[in-house]
Amino acid sequence: MGRIDRKKVVKRHNPILTAIDYESPLTVGNGFFAYTFDITGMQSLGRYYARNRNPLCTMAEWGWHTTPFGTDKFACSFGEVEMTEYDFCGRKVAYAAEKKEGNEEVYEWLRHNPHRYSLAEVGLLYDGKEIMPEDIGSVRQELDLYEGTAESEFEVGKEACSVLTACGDEDCVGFSLRSQALKDGKIKVRIRLPYPGTKICGADWEAGDRHTTELLQQKENSVLLVHRMDRDACEIRIGWEGNGVRLERAGSHEFLLSSEEESLCFSLCFRNRRNNPSVYGKRSQDAQLLSEELTIEEICMESRRRWGQFWQKGGMVDFEGTTDVRGMELERRIILSLYLTGLQCTGYMPPQETGLTCNSWYGKSHLEMHLWHAAYLPLWHRGELLERSIPWYTDILDKAKENAARNGYAGARWPKMVSCDGMESPSVIATLLIWQQPHILYMLELLYQEKKEQDENEAEAFLERMFGLVKETADFMADFAVENRENGEYDLLPPIIPAQERHAPQDTVNPAFEVEYWRFGLSIAVNWAKRKKEPHENYALWEKVGSHMAKPPVSGGLYIAHQHCPDTFLHYNTDHPSMLGALGLLPGEGVDCEVMKATLDRVLECWDFDSMWGWDFAMMAMTAVRLDCPELAVDLLLMDKPKNSYVASGNNYQKTSDKLPLYLPGNGSLLLAVPLMLEGIHAAGEEAGQEKGRNTGQKTRQGEKGAWPGFPGDGSWKIRYEDISGFPY
Repeated sequence: MGRIDRKKVVKRHNPILTAIDYESPLTVGNGFFAYTFDITGMQSLGRYYARNRNPLCTMAEWGWHTTPFGTDKFACSFGEVEMTEYDFCGRKVAYAAEKKEGNEEVYEWLRHNPHRYSLAEVGLLYDGKEIMPEDIGSVRQELDLYEGTAESEFEVGKEACSVLTACGDEDCVGFSLRSQALKDGKIKVRIRLPYPGTKICGADWEAGDRHTTELLQQKENSVLLVHRMDRDACEIRIGWEGNGVRLERAGSHEFLLSSEEESLCFSLCFRNRRNNPSVYGKRSQDAQLLSEELTIEEICMESRRRWGQFWQKGGMVDFEGTTDVRGMELERRIILSLYLTGLQCTGYMPPQETGLTCNSWYGKSHLEMHLWHAAYLPLWHRGELLERSIPWYTDILDKAKENAARNGYAGARWPKMVSCDGMESPSVIATLLIWQQPHILYMLELLYQEKKEQDENEAEAFLERMFGLVKETADFMADFAVENRENGEYDLLPPIIPAQERHAPQDTVNPAFEVEYWRFGLSIAVNWAKRKKEPHENYALWEKVGSHMAKPPVSGGLYIAHQHCPDTFLHYNTDHPSMLGALGLLPGEGVDCEVMKATLDRVLECWDFDSMWGWDFAMMAMTAVRLDCPELAVDLLLMDKPKNSYVASGNNYQKTSDKLPLYLPGNGSLLLAVPLMLEGIHAAGEEAGQEKGRNTGQKTRQGEKGAWPGFPGDGSWKIRYEDISGFPY
């Protein structure tokens, strides 16, 4: 049998909308820039989508803004936060946790700044007015996933319209608008530039006097603008094709495009204009003028080429022929998750939870989510997309080392809630969270294994380049764990907050997932040191601490949240059942499988599933796979719960969360679970003394018993897949 017809598989999941769907705005983008639009193919109904929790934004990875602290002072430093002191093994440690009286402004400013912002709003006006939902009819909108372009057909005021929307290789969005109403002067395109806002929409439309929009250059078919917002600036080129097009200024930050013809093709290209380039400005680190405008055909050609290469390279699945009614829904979620994470989670720094669609927590990245966003990529043979963001950790390494040294620890302590500058944000939770610490080790190991499979020399070069990150990460982990003189084990002691964020930091001892993650992370560091074949001064300590970590705590034959939480399943049965991750996401060297199976059963009996988050379902499915429960794995992965819904756009929609209308860690975690469900575990050769056996070919299986470790063997599943590897651990 030949290779999978990838184009056919992808295109059968093109989102098609025939009515306004506030839960499913669509997005085009390129990994660094994204444009999210409504049923008109633009942002014409922006205020109505925003009212329904889905603002329509135009965002770039470099699009950050800092609001001045005051008239006499521009910015605050982390050192100005009043710390909360805790006891740690008889000495004092301090974290920017609680908001102290008199220090509220500093605390809040550091949480809010820098923040991402929406670069522009591009939408239609009809008869000089904003379009309302009731003005729209006869809708058909389709996003072509294989080409990355969207075609929208609709009527406004009984006038037929069509819009083609596409994103180029650079930070550019292009449109082709066709309508008789355009020629009649009834339809115009409105382009508005907002002052950056800290809310989910990334815009403040009421602060017109706090920013300026200057015309730098005007040509026959384009204008060049610079949008200045305090000490930040963005360069924008608006270009159009043909004759009879008119651009008029309608306000300080507003422009109107009109045409004497029935068609209007135009584009907006954006560029960062920072005086001090930083790690988030890699795509535009200078203030040179934007290149000449692109035609809509050129933009579409770039999009088709880029997405065609994306889909033809790396992993692919085909569930056609599966008789289980959930088969095609799972395939839909996989394809759309590949698209969404490909365009929003593959930039030069870890993404925010809502990617480049809208803002969550001021646009800041939550590093404990980076693994869920993107760790799947090496297993789908797209590791180069994850590798883009790894140097960011090197760029902020000094800040991470300062973060550790602030409380007397060695190495680098990675922050949790962080912006482009790498500075940790004050938070009652973020500063005390620790499960993000081993993530970089987990992801580096997956990248190393992928490279080793492809090119031994490249793998060795990668190991040399990245060993500094491994060393500093492991140095902190080994120093942070505390030796228990009574039993010789190493504990994780207060103040800490586990992945299940419901626990008081002063009471949390040896959280189940974290102690196992410490064991596993340090074992990765030890293996990296062995591969270097040269002695390292801290190697012995990593090995000692990792091999003697405390076991996940047990009470009543069940794994509990942490050592001081015997009532886990009575009073703490909400949020993440993170103890399950100790066997699933992790290989669980320190885990008893019978105890874990009993724990999973108890979670299924008593947990509040409505309070879970999108990645919890994939995490539980991975636990079921390692416990040899394939039917349960599928049930868990596709469980019908409010935060495990995948709407028409493919976004993991969090129905009960106003802050997260979409949740890309849910999409990424699903993609991480699938390789384990299909290929299981392929030991990583050199340490296990066996061949890796990673799958780079094509496999077709009819669903016989044992065909896949994570799917039922009752014959109801038929799965073909290519270029997907099993876990190396």
